[in-house]
Amino acid sequence: MNELPATAAPVRPDDHDAAAWRAGLKMGLPTLFGIGAWGLVVGVAMVKTGLSVPQALAMTLLVFAGSAQLASLPLIAAGAPIWVVFATALVVNLRFVIFSVLLAPHFAHLPWRKRFLLGYVSGDMSVALFLQRYPREDPAPGKLSYLKGLLYPNWAAWQVGSVAGVLLGTAVPAEWGLGFAGTLAIVCITVPLIINSAALCGVLVASVTAVLAYGLPYKLGLLAAVMLGMASAMLLEEALEKRNKRHG
Repeated sequence: MNELPATAAPVRPDDHDAAAWRAGLKMGLPTLFGIGAWGLVVGVAMVKTGLSVPQALAMTLLVFAGSAQLASLPLIAAGAPIWVVFATALVVNLRFVIFSVLLAPHFAHLPWRKRFLLGYVSGDMSVALFLQRYPREDPAPGKLSYLKGLLYPNWAAWQVGSVAGVLLGTAVPAEWGLGFAGTLAIVCITVPLIINSAALCGVLVASVTAVLAYGLPYKLGLLAAVMLGMASAMLLEEALEKRNKRHG
């Protein structure tokens, strides 16, 4: 009896493509100035808080998370317990768990070392722009190059700005109002991420909670704001999905 020929496994499109890398760079280019400015503000804030230059440089290179860094600095300056510092930074950065879940199906075929590196250099805006281009998980040529074209320049812009802020921090007068500039920078980065009613709900709940809980010690109001904001956004999104299924 003749055996049936084995079915050939589908060929995965090549992850690497120079044109896709350039397309990613072009897409992310308008955000790089804002990222660099935000890094500059955080770099200055680290030095102004009391960190030494080596400590600040190590923090920006190892942590690479502006919101978590800014949330941790007042706690470090106030001598808060280490668990409060870590818990605050962890909660502020929980959104990256969601980003990882969204990116994982696209790059599950890569070795864990490459996925680890991609996770380290990932940023809010870069991930959002990638998912706009590739909302589906289907293999596509140049997908990895496109992501790298977004991530690597974003990381470089942040580090250049942050290192400059660290080195210039002692020379920047307080009356320049860099704290307000930092607020404007993070608003410019955050607003495009509010893409649906669930995200808007989370932002509003977090904002109200942060104002009402401002007086809590060790800046725990920020921790409460992030947790309640994320919880409300997830609950509303789940409710909207259930409603859409019933009416679909």
